[in-house]
Amino acid sequence: MNLVPEFDPLYFSEAALRMRSYRQQILSSNMANVDTPGYKARDVLFSQALREQLEGTAYSNALPLASSNDRHYRIGGSLPGAPALLYRMPMQPSLDGNTVDVETERSHFADNALRTEAAMTMLSSVISSRRMALSGNNS
Repeated sequence: MNLVPEFDPLYFSEAALRMRSYRQQILSSNMANVDTPGYKARDVLFSQALREQLEGTAYSNALPLASSNDRHYRIGGSLPGAPALLYRMPMQPSLDGNTVDVETERSHFADNALRTEAAMTMLSSVISSRRMALSGNNS
């Protein structure tokens, strides 16, 4: 049975987990730069990013990684096909130009962590059911 990739539960679960992980990295970066003058808080629209991943229209805006040895792996950035990063509008701008609100970031981080756990559970369930189907063990 050939499923269109975006309708395959394994494909969907993997893409959702990848996007949740990517967003967690962005939110972590925002929190790490809370005291950096001029730092602009970034985020992605998860639904749009997931849709781009499923449709294969996502693009990468990451810079290539520098290597110090020819035997290092050649990769284009932190996540192939990463969605565009958007700037978060500050609730109250700071004098140093930093737009990170630690409480907002903490809230988004916790929510995304919970949703990442749910995506992992869903992916594990899909893998378990496929493993059981392949082994022929229906009990």
